[in-house]
Amino acid sequence: MGSSAESRSRMGSIKPMGIQLIECVRGGPLSFRSSQALVLVLTFLSYASYHATRKTTSIVKSVLDPKTTNLGLLHWPSHMYLQELKGAANNTALQSGWAPFNGEDGTKLLGEIDLAFLGVYAIGMFFAGHLGDRVDLRILLTIGMVGTGLFTAAFGAGYWLNIHSFYYFLGVQMIAGLFQSSGWPSVVAVVGNWFGKSKRGLIMGIWNAHTSVGNISGSLIAAAMLKFGWSWSFAVPGAMIALVGLAVFLFLPVDPEVVGVEEDRHVKDYEKNGTDVPLLEGHSSGRDEAVGFIQAWRIPGVAPFALCLFFCKLVAYTFLYWLPFYLSHTGSSSCILCWRHVEIKNESFFDLTTVLFCS
Repeated sequence: MGSSAESRSRMGSIKPMGIQLIECVRGGPLSFRSSQALVLVLTFLSYASYHATRKTTSIVKSVLDPKTTNLGLLHWPSHMYLQELKGAANNTALQSGWAPFNGEDGTKLLGEIDLAFLGVYAIGMFFAGHLGDRVDLRILLTIGMVGTGLFTAAFGAGYWLNIHSFYYFLGVQMIAGLFQSSGWPSVVAVVGNWFGKSKRGLIMGIWNAHTSVGNISGSLIAAAMLKFGWSWSFAVPGAMIALVGLAVFLFLPVDPEVVGVEEDRHVKDYEKNGTDVPLLEGHSSGRDEAVGFIQAWRIPGVAPFALCLFFCKLVAYTFLYWLPFYLSHTGSSSCILCWRHVEIKNESFFDLTTVLFCS
């Protein structure tokens, strides 16, 4: 990591206004530990809100394409909403679905929307990583979160505006996927700037629970809003991620140099005593530079990690996008009773194990 001047010239980073206000009130700068805690909380909430907005689609699918009148599992994330959504089967708006998704090819159209979203998300992730090496990560993350909130709400606005064009929903999801792609590269880079190698494994293990927390909260919010209309299942998470994005803009310090704090001396000494081996031949250990696509694949461990993550994501996103839809369209009463039993009797344990073992 270069000097403060180099960091500012490279990324244009400045001290966030919220940090300046806090220091003005306190009469002094934040400590390194306080700044680390602030970074952890903000990045955790940031990526949890990203996943919360992704989860809404899987909950609403059964309303957009109700192939059966059995809507008993629309509220599966929490028993708190069993009574509120009990009348879903008698709600004609939920029974009739929403064109064009309530036709014979409705499931196919929903799958195409998911494919378009994830395709643009994957492509955007590649460019977001390069962009994050060259611009202020706080600004990039803020734009990504506000844009995600706007286009998540725009999907739900199709209900209020009585839009039935498939290409409207397809386009909205593709743009949302593009904004979503800014999230992961940005939050990982910021956390990496603040936590050294000595504790990064422990911190990342705990911090990575944001994925499951986001999925759980997204399911709860989307299910709770269904009784007001499926549009609110998109609008509320969209507004929430935009608000968190505003907090990121005001308070997130992307690295210690931006806020003028120094790492604890004992941590510095610990890492200096270690052996630094360059991962890429021909690269000095001086000022950090952006790494190209081919160069990144040459870094030891990148290829096997990428393959492992590919198969993990393959399974995770299958459940993320299609499990609630599949269960709500299953005619097996035993399956319904089983899931209701799990949600009512073991909800807390289920959520806890999801955070601990699925992160």
